[in-house]
Order: sequence, then C-alpha cells, then structure tokens
Amino acid sequence: MSSLFSALRQLRPSICVLLCLLPIFAAAQTCGRRGVALQVLGSGGPELQDKRASSSYLVWQDGRARVLIDAGGGSALRFGESGAQMSQLDVILFTHFHVDHSADFSALVKSSWFEDRSRSLPVYGPSGNDFMPSTAEFVADFFGEPRGAYRYLSELLVPGEQSSYKLQPHNVVSTGKPAIAFRNGDLTISAVRVAHGAVPALAWRVELAGTSIVFSGDTNGEGGLPQLAANADLLIAHNAVPEGATGVERRLHMPPSVIGQIAADAHVKQLILSHRMLRTLGKESETQSDIRKHYSGPIRFANDLDCFPVD
Repeated sequence: MSSLFSALRQLRPSICVLLCLLPIFAAAQTCGRRGVALQVLGSGGPELQDKRASSSYLVWQDGRARVLIDAGGGSALRFGESGAQMSQLDVILFTHFHVDHSADFSALVKSSWFEDRSRSLPVYGPSGNDFMPSTAEFVADFFGEPRGAYRYLSELLVPGEQSSYKLQPHNVVSTGKPAIAFRNGDLTISAVRVAHGAVPALAWRVELAGTSIVFSGDTNGEGGLPQLAANADLLIAHNAVPEGATGVERRLHMPPSVIGQIAADAHVKQLILSHRMLRTLGKESETQSDIRKHYSGPIRFANDLDCFPVD
C-alpha cells in the first residue's frame, strides 16, 4: 500500500498540470459555439523564441469555422486544437505570403485529405510581383503539375484529376479603395491594398450575420485600412514594432500611435493587438499608453487560441 501512495505522490505534479490544462483545451474548442466569434490561432511573428504560433485567425459562426485568415507556422496545430475542421471552411484568405503568414498552408491542405470535404475551397490573396508570387502561383508551387513541391496532391488542384474537392486560388488585384472579393450567402468579404514594403499585401474585412471583423495584416499604416475598418466590431491590428521604430521595421509595420489613430479614425468598437514579437512583448503598458492618445475603446492583447465573441 505504501508503494501505491508513493507512486501517486510522484504522479501528483503531472495530474495537477493536466487538470490545469483541461479548461484551456475546453475553451479552445468552444469558441463561436453561439453567434459570431474571432479566434486567434497564432498571435506571434516569425520568431520561434516568442513561443507563439505565427499569424493565423479563424472566424466562427454557431460552432462552425467559416473563414481562415493566414496560416503561419504553428497554426495548423492550433487549428486542430481549436476543434475546427477543414471541411467546414467557406474560404481561406491570405494577407501576404511571408513565411510567418503562410508556412502551414500545405499542412492544413494535407489534413483536409482525411476529411469529407466535397465542395471547392476558394483561396484568396494578393497578386504577385517580381519579389513575391501571386496567390495562384503560391498554390500551384505546392500542388501543381509538373513541378509543385507536393504534386502528389495535385488532384486537389489540377482540372480533370479526380478528387473529392478542388482548391480554387484567386488573385485579388486591389486598389486603394475597399472592394468586395468574395460573397457566399450571409458572408461578405472585402479587401484593400496596404503597404508592407515591396511585398504585395492586403487587409481584409469579414462581414457575417450583421457583424464585421477587420484584419490589418502586416502594414505600415499607409493605404485604405481606415476606410476598410470603418465602424468595425473588431479590428485585429499587428503590434510588431514599438513606438519609435525606424528604418526597415517602420517601413513594414505600424507603431502603436498609428494603430491608435487608425482605430480612432475608423471608430472601431474593439481593438485586438496580435503579431506580438519579442520587441513588443513586455511593453504592453507603453503600447497601450501610446494607443490611448488617440483611441479610447477597449484594447485586448491576443494570445494563441484566445476567443473574442462579437456582440
């Protein structure tokens, strides 16, 4: 009997850890059970040391994952932890094709192989340039014939090959004004071009069941983001650089004061800060203070698998 008690004592720390994690697992799989909700799959950037998945988001409605925005490294695991299924999605959106926004796309597509999806899966993202592929090129580089990296899955893309469903990539040629890119029943999705250095990049607005969620993606704040975000219920803005950033960092990303100004100009109801990198982690008080100079609404700092219901 004493040996049994000794064994239980040794197991006690592990049992406590599991009991502590159970609420997290449960919460991760109940996002959007009723109404519309945003779930953050990846709240980090490209650094592995931040111990966060890279950028990725899900929009839920009544327990169904309807829209996936970006698929950065680590987000495929978070997608599974969320309880979502690839067979549920109406559409995948990409803000741009930097690694930390797109690396897990092929893993998600492979996962869909084991599901019962029977309808096409549209994929929307920016057009390309000499520096980056277009959305159609990006998808073909994975699954196209004859030279796709994962061409053994070409049946999911190549016309005429038998498969349960097809990927349908679309290049969005956006101007400086928001425009509708996709519509399906009560779901309307608009895009606008934003500035992210030499990389073609888009911000997205998802309108669903009377709610609106806007995703800034990576941008220095120039472009049509304020117009796209007008009166949005949620604005997910990327907090990748601190106030005072200069040089390349500033050309690629907006500091807190610019985030606050855009949120104020757009009259958004709630601001969610994501894409939290090592250079901004631990500076939440300063970040919030700089945003508060312009924006007085609710501010939340995102972590992986956080769920934000949209009222």
